[in-house]
Amino acid sequence: MSAPLISLEKSKIAVIGLGYVGLPLAVEFAKKYHTVGFDIAKKRVAELKNGRDFTLEVEDEDLEKVLVLDLASLNQKGIGLLPTDDFSDIENCNIYIVTVPTPTDKHNRPILTPMLKASETIGKYLKKGDVVIYESTVYPGVTEEECVPVLENVSGLKFNVDFFAGYSPERINPGDKEHTVAKILKVTAGSTPEIADYVDDLYKSVITAGTHKASSIKVAEAAKVIENSQRDINIAFVNELSKIFNLLGIDTKEVLEAAGTKWNFLNFKPGLVGGHCIGVDPFYLAQKAQEMGYHPEIILAGRRLNDSMGKHVATEVIKHMMRKDLKVIDSKVLILGFTFKENCPDVRNTRVIDIYKELRSFDMDVDIYDPWANVQEVKHEYEIDIKSGDDIPDLENYSAIILAVSHNEFTRFDIRKSENQVVFDVKGILEKELVDARL
Repeated sequence: MSAPLISLEKSKIAVIGLGYVGLPLAVEFAKKYHTVGFDIAKKRVAELKNGRDFTLEVEDEDLEKVLVLDLASLNQKGIGLLPTDDFSDIENCNIYIVTVPTPTDKHNRPILTPMLKASETIGKYLKKGDVVIYESTVYPGVTEEECVPVLENVSGLKFNVDFFAGYSPERINPGDKEHTVAKILKVTAGSTPEIADYVDDLYKSVITAGTHKASSIKVAEAAKVIENSQRDINIAFVNELSKIFNLLGIDTKEVLEAAGTKWNFLNFKPGLVGGHCIGVDPFYLAQKAQEMGYHPEIILAGRRLNDSMGKHVATEVIKHMMRKDLKVIDSKVLILGFTFKENCPDVRNTRVIDIYKELRSFDMDVDIYDPWANVQEVKHEYEIDIKSGDDIPDLENYSAIILAVSHNEFTRFDIRKSENQVVFDVKGILEKELVDARL
């Protein structure tokens, strides 16, 4: 056998992981297919069954249109999305799409545990003709060399004879309402030529932007991991420029605006590089390169520089406070924004925490306000308390204000430098005259 037993029309899809990536994808598939969305978080599943997505990636009304509350109803309707934390609900599916996280540990080494655990559970239900498609970002070789052996061992089935694999890397941009999942061209790949065609047709049926069929799963894996590595390196370059121009007394934003008048100049801006993609993915490629005996100098140098920016911002703020003869120890500082990017509730791997920790090391009293962040999630993940919602701090009570994230709400704040206060604009959203410094 070299192709799945099922036709495209009879595909029953299970999406494993209902986070920022899995949920939007599951909703798109649910418009045309029998779709079960599994997540280990009971709270997450309960929230979705109530028609609410806290990540704000899917509008409530769009979720309601496809939502099904039990397996019997899904079987009867034929299409729709059943969110569940009961893995037995995926038993009758024949297409399994894995969208679990691929983080790194404290030593920046890849953690494949979520993918391997998902593969182990899928293996219990795997049947002849089934296809397992991975979307999680990995280094080349993970799908076929790490995940497939788990599927074989648990199921007792043989790869590319009894079951098949595919890879279609996620390209979700959290908080982006323009480039949604259906509007982003999708790279696809399969473990045989026939499966490659099937996986491509499956995604093509819901992705309006179209697809690009890669020649192999490894090529598709490599394509994904270099996308964010490329952005990371480009941002590292302008972050380094920011440090240099600061020493020269030149405004980096003005330099980039002038250079940007050339037609082929790449428009990158300095800033904090966090999130679950750009700040993590380069380590996956670096790990594989080192296993092959090659030390990736540019990739790792870019990571080191970008990871240094939080401390750099804190140091610059303290310098400006000292120049204004403002007390540093026990001074009150306000950080505006905690999420990893603007107008988005995602706090995963936010580098604003680096600014906070560096300021606290100088015994400064630091408050954080973010209208988008979930207070409980921040407390759980970072063990710090932040302000949110209507709990807006009085800006006049602080010796320094750091605009760390460019949420739209902050443009309406009356922020301006004074002799008694330092204003540092990380994202360059305020006019130059209103701030003491910016990246």
